[in-house]
Amino acid sequence: MSKKILMATMGLDIGGAETHIVELSKELKRRGYDIIIASNGGIYEQEILAAGIRHYTVPMHNRNAENLYKSLVLMRKIIMKEKPDIVHAHARIPAFICGILHKFMKFRFVTTAHWVFDSSGILRYLTNWGERTIAVSDDIKEYLERNYSVASENIYVTINGIDTDKFSPVVSGNKLISELGLNHRKPIVVHVSRLDEDRAMAAERLIQIAPILSWEVDGIQIVIAGGGGRFEELRMKADAANAQIGRKCIYMLGARSDISDIVAAADLFVGVSRAALEAMAAEKLTILAGNEGYAGLFEPEKLNSCRETNFCCRECGPIDNDQFADDIRSALSLPLDKKEQLGRFYREMIFRYYSVSKMAGDYITVYYTLKNPDRKIVLSGYYGFSNSGDEAILYTIVDFLKEKCPDSEITVLSKNPEKTMYTYQCNAVNRFSIREVHKVLKKCDILISGGGSLLQDRTSTRSLLYYALIVYYAELKKKKVMIYANGIGPVNKTMNRKIVAHIISKADEVTLRDEESLEELRNMGVWREDIHVTSDPVFRLEEAPDQRINEIFQEKGIPTDKPIVMIAIRDWENLKGFARKVAMLCDYIYNKYDYNIVFLAMQVPDDVIISQKAKGYMKNPAYILEDAFNSQELAGIIGKAHFLIAMRLHALIISAKMNVPFVGIVYDPKVEYYLKTLQMHKAGTAESFDYIEAASVVSAVLDNIDAYKKHLAARTEKLGDLADENTRYLLELINKDK
Repeated sequence: MSKKILMATMGLDIGGAETHIVELSKELKRRGYDIIIASNGGIYEQEILAAGIRHYTVPMHNRNAENLYKSLVLMRKIIMKEKPDIVHAHARIPAFICGILHKFMKFRFVTTAHWVFDSSGILRYLTNWGERTIAVSDDIKEYLERNYSVASENIYVTINGIDTDKFSPVVSGNKLISELGLNHRKPIVVHVSRLDEDRAMAAERLIQIAPILSWEVDGIQIVIAGGGGRFEELRMKADAANAQIGRKCIYMLGARSDISDIVAAADLFVGVSRAALEAMAAEKLTILAGNEGYAGLFEPEKLNSCRETNFCCRECGPIDNDQFADDIRSALSLPLDKKEQLGRFYREMIFRYYSVSKMAGDYITVYYTLKNPDRKIVLSGYYGFSNSGDEAILYTIVDFLKEKCPDSEITVLSKNPEKTMYTYQCNAVNRFSIREVHKVLKKCDILISGGGSLLQDRTSTRSLLYYALIVYYAELKKKKVMIYANGIGPVNKTMNRKIVAHIISKADEVTLRDEESLEELRNMGVWREDIHVTSDPVFRLEEAPDQRINEIFQEKGIPTDKPIVMIAIRDWENLKGFARKVAMLCDYIYNKYDYNIVFLAMQVPDDVIISQKAKGYMKNPAYILEDAFNSQELAGIIGKAHFLIAMRLHALIISAKMNVPFVGIVYDPKVEYYLKTLQMHKAGTAESFDYIEAASVVSAVLDNIDAYKKHLAARTEKLGDLADENTRYLLELINKDK
């Protein structure tokens, strides 16, 4: 598809939605999209112009009849002149105007719901949600379904992507401190919000409790940034409060664009939504308070409920001034180590869930769904064998296709088609039935081969030939073929190398999960320049809710009173004495660190047998999770661990994704590749496993666990973003004419 996007919004002054639009537009521009913004302008206008984004001034900032008419005329002219591929409206008034034009100009039309709107009376009929709607939280999606009857399959959920370079603990607040003459030795509380009627409650309450705070917290300083309809009123109230206090305590800055510098000066941030996430990226203690509700100091146990409402505190209850003042005083008096611990948790959470790159990828995905013709898609891989890693790959691909290409028919080639159909709610056929495989390949539009290590002969030549023949037949029948996030090799036999080189050369799209796979193809003589190195799809796997994971641990009788070290081993050739040595390592961890030991079977029943063997050699108690859990449960289970030791590649990948430090036991080059990619340690090789060496490596990580968690968060953010590229290239292929 072409890449010209016209963004239509009310204005570009300070606000969460406005910042969202600016960051999205800049990231899309960086990725090669031609972005135009139509709005009433504002403080961010210079920033987008500096990024090479064109801007048209259109008065879509209010419901004034004259402005509505002018906007309708101007938007029609802009669309006729620019001929955008997609018009993307970001608020009710722009969506209403673009919705009228869409009826007779027939452009592709997308909207984003940044907030919940008043749906009473005539306002309900002034709202248009376009062909596709993006919601910035799950509860907004539910609101659209409930109040506007928007079809669920047409609503996509994204995030508020945060620029983690701009909002970072290394950014200094000295610029603002110097400008305002603040005392850096005394507490600084910062609040950032648009100060309109529907956004100004937290600012007003801060002003109200300032006299109390100034009495209880020596030298406290409150900085409020943002303009809007209530700014002058609140400025006067701040002046009165300052007079009562007898010094300059509250600083009203008005509209500003240097928000990262303002946030950097804070000891404590107060706010909601995007502004709160930006503060958390900078590792600032954050109290969640806004018009929608009050959640107090954000702590790990509040993560799931806050994510559901995009950190807006909906249904959390109103702000109570006494509680508000108590929470500010308590937060500022926390011990330094507790503040630092919360700050690290905040930033790791932002890296995991709220990157700008992920946000842009979500939007690109939605743009492609507008060209969503019926497609028959076949998935080929190591599916139906109860291997948790490969099932996690299948889950991520099927889940993506069902969400983004809902009109497509998905068929999986599976060893256990009945179980696959039940688990993933899609079609499946027996991968060993030549007749059934021939039938679905003949009728399909696209074959997706992957992910995992399908094209290798270390396991057997027969396995390699199976996957290669599936691809070869699809290519022979002129089907679109994508080699999806594959790990290539090792391929040792000369004829096998020629076969792999041939089918890769003919594929329409190729993504690889690591650089070593690309090098292997280069050594085979494959020199395509359009091969993309991405990462494993499982880096985008979402975990099951905590409640479900807690139920699993309770059902299996696994205590959670102490930190858990999880062990994921498998049987392999030449493993003499391996289980006994693993048992010695587990006993060492139990005795030195007093951690619970839990074995996790990634492939049932194979991994259960060797886990039972190792557990039997142990002198201390241990537990085994031996059920075949679904992919989201598996992620949640590993996320419960304090540390992981694994042979299985996808145990390591999920551990990285869940920010659980680990060491790997190498049995195959693919494991060593990923340990190098993530810059994590190996505890030896399976064939020559040395308990003493492994114990030394494990201790080195456990004794510095927080540093490794921080390291992993930074490394996996990039790999998560690269995992999104697999789906982007897939959508490009789906919508590309042969």
